[in-house]
Amino acid sequence: MSILVIAEHDNRTLKGATLNTITAAAAIGADIHVLVAGSGCSAVAEAVSSINGVIRVLLADAPHLDALLAEDLAKLVTQLAGGYSHVLAPATAFGKNFLPRVAALLDVAQISDVVAVESANTFVRPIYAGNALATVSSDDPVKVLSVRATAFEGAVGGGGSAPITPITAPAGFARTRCVSRELATSERPELAGAKVIVSGGRGLGSKENYDAVLEPLADALGAALGASRAAVDAGFAPNDYQVGQTGKIVAPQLYVAVGISGAIQHLAGMKDSKVIVAINKDPEAPIFQVADYGVVGDLFTLVPELVSNLK
Repeated sequence: MSILVIAEHDNRTLKGATLNTITAAAAIGADIHVLVAGSGCSAVAEAVSSINGVIRVLLADAPHLDALLAEDLAKLVTQLAGGYSHVLAPATAFGKNFLPRVAALLDVAQISDVVAVESANTFVRPIYAGNALATVSSDDPVKVLSVRATAFEGAVGGGGSAPITPITAPAGFARTRCVSRELATSERPELAGAKVIVSGGRGLGSKENYDAVLEPLADALGAALGASRAAVDAGFAPNDYQVGQTGKIVAPQLYVAVGISGAIQHLAGMKDSKVIVAINKDPEAPIFQVADYGVVGDLFTLVPELVSNLK
């Protein structure tokens, strides 16, 4: 029983969610292959080859795979899938972009957001915004799974020596091309993999307040910045800061929620955090139901006091 994991990367470095996906694959079986597709991505393949548990790395290096468009990647994965019992990818924007296409081309059902593996054909996934867990069994010849990275520990690198096998990618999908990308750059940790996250909600009132109140706290904690959907919709923070069911799913060591009421959509994205600290003036706010530590009061007074005590 061979398992194919699709690596998420930027052609230079491997994304941490791939390590969690490899751990999920190891819970299914021991014969783990990893596909590294891209352009000029040999360094990523080298990094993958050293991960414990990986026995083979497939390297598809071609110019038309540089942007990893869903059409091109799905075509490649579908071509390879016949030799595998399972195809796994992280349940990130990367995996969500191409994996449904793979499942459709293979005419199988995708099982999304897997948080536990019970057997080779039985998996657990959250439903109803994480308020219930469904156990799903599949008899499809190829199981196509997206893995919630926060539910699995990352595989350990440095101990493996898997061989790297170059493969030929099929021709690109001629009717689709990547025109441009605007990538946000920041000196802060990446939100999806940060160990400490400071998030702000509608209670901050404006983008100016979001920046003035949260940035000093994030700097003091060495944290990534996040936001609730309400804050993003109001223009306080960019879309890639959104934490929640329709944003990023995170599980840091420390999550500080400032001015966030705790709508179910937001809780679904952060309630697995190890320690949750909530600051809100409403003592009945739902966020306090999941918080380990809650402070009721004016965030415009409390947060600056917290920052001064952290310096």
